[in-house]
Amino acid sequence: MENENKTAAIIRSVVILISVFAVASAAIICTFILTEGFVEAKSNNNGGLSATGSASLDFEADLIVWRGTYSAYAETTGDAYAILNRDADKIRRYLDNKGIGSDDIVFSAIEINRRYNSNYNEEGNYVGDTFAGYELYQTVTVSSEDVDTVESVSRNITELIESGVEFTSNSPEYYYKDLDSLKLELVEAATENAKQRIDLMAQGSGCEVGKLISSNLGVFQITARNSSDDEYSAGGTYNTSSRQKTATITVKLNYAVK
Repeated sequence: MENENKTAAIIRSVVILISVFAVASAAIICTFILTEGFVEAKSNNNGGLSATGSASLDFEADLIVWRGTYSAYAETTGDAYAILNRDADKIRRYLDNKGIGSDDIVFSAIEINRRYNSNYNEEGNYVGDTFAGYELYQTVTVSSEDVDTVESVSRNITELIESGVEFTSNSPEYYYKDLDSLKLELVEAATENAKQRIDLMAQGSGCEVGKLISSNLGVFQITARNSSDDEYSAGGTYNTSSRQKTATITVKLNYAVK
């Protein structure tokens, strides 16, 4: 019995020692993890050097989109369609004579509206509407790389109107076909500008530039050249009303210091 009691006491002592060792080990491991985490956080959040670089580029649109709307009115849809088709032929011939090919022209689907006349009694009170006929609308869109020609046509539609076409011209829209390449060029220039500022700051403060911690790209602002009418926006701006444009971008860099 005495031997059994001694054995049980030894087992309890061993269990206690193991428990104490496990708790101590866990504490050491946790301390190591917390310390490492603190050191890493301190290293990554030491401020470093931050600078925002910018780049801008003037360019000219090489694609123009111009739209015009024409309409026809008649008491029946058949008569209105006939007028609209006649006017469409006039528009095709007019554009062809001005040097705009058929491949650059697209006619939209026809929209139909019912027109009503309002009726009033002798006392001037409204008494209802009377069906008057159909009004049909269609839009013609010209997309071309010949910016000069289409721009000139959009400003001179007197011939169409004088021929009896009820035509309304919209302002042209101007685009740039290789905009993606232009954006990449701007990003490269803005990044280089930001890095130059970082290097100057390092030289002035007597430190050495370390690794790049973070970089942030701004949004592209494409505005009319030399114009104060366009405003920068948080989501970016893309002016389509001006042929001459300016594209701008910013890049923010954050470097660690040694």
